[in-house]
Amino acid sequence: MALERYLDTAPQLAAEVYLHATAQVIGDVTLGANSSVWCNAVVRGDVNRIVVGEGTNIQDFSMCHVSHRRPDKPEGSPLIIGDYVTIGHSVLLHGCRIGNECLIGMGSIIMDDVVIEDHVMVGAGSLVSPGKVLESGHLYVGRPAAKVRALTQEEIAYLRYSAEHYVRVKNNYLAG
Repeated sequence: MALERYLDTAPQLAAEVYLHATAQVIGDVTLGANSSVWCNAVVRGDVNRIVVGEGTNIQDFSMCHVSHRRPDKPEGSPLIIGDYVTIGHSVLLHGCRIGNECLIGMGSIIMDDVVIEDHVMVGAGSLVSPGKVLESGHLYVGRPAAKVRALTQEEIAYLRYSAEHYVRVKNNYLAG
């Protein structure tokens, strides 16, 4: 695992965080308790901040990055991920905000200034265009992603279950 400073910032890890040996976490990154970053994932907070909530997992080959601050956009586009979020394999997240208990399907791309509210499922391979807002309690799929339908109560419960499953798996790794 590579934990690397960038200028005067270093990653901050809460209790019981798991980072796979091949994960890279760089710069102004905060990882919440019981979160995990898996094989070959990159979380690069060099030109802006990245905040990952409690119990969230970032799976293999995912890329998390940000857009820098500039005069016409003083905050830039940080990456903010809520609690108990599952980021599937090979997802690209760039300067967006993801609420609590969401699932971002494998191979999806979420672009700058997207806001994903709580309890959203993004289907595998989806592309969410810059600035789009995904409403709570719905499934979005496609390129570009479009709202398909409301999630069932079972699907909403699965969002939390999926993240908690990864907490159990990372605990097994931490236990050796």
